[in-house]
Amino acid sequence: MTTTAPTARRTSLLTRVLRTDAVLTGGFALLLAVAATPLAGLLALPEPLVRWAGIGLLPFTAFVAYLATRPVPPRAGVWTLIVVNVLWAVDSVLLLFTGWVDPNPLGVAFVVAQALLVGAFAELQYVGLRRA
Repeated sequence: MTTTAPTARRTSLLTRVLRTDAVLTGGFALLLAVAATPLAGLLALPEPLVRWAGIGLLPFTAFVAYLATRPVPPRAGVWTLIVVNVLWAVDSVLLLFTGWVDPNPLGVAFVVAQALLVGAFAELQYVGLRRA
């Protein structure tokens, strides 16, 4: 007599990446919006920049969460997300060279680290979309 284990539905790479992006972006948005004052002091970044970056990420988080909850995420929506993520990553690094901000070394590391993470999400979303 043979028994078979119940078949578990595999979650696609794209869906897993979208879910992770939604959770991390949402947490990051709340952190920036709620803790803007101490973060700004710690990173030597302007408080309004930190706060409004967090507030601006809230509707973006909703968009990512919407994509993550679709049985098949719409390709156009995922492409939009990829483009926005790439622009965010590039603009974050470019911000350091504009002279508009003068972060301390921890602030520079913070900006670069989040830009690299967002760029990695864009890459994983691209790979997931290609596999879908």
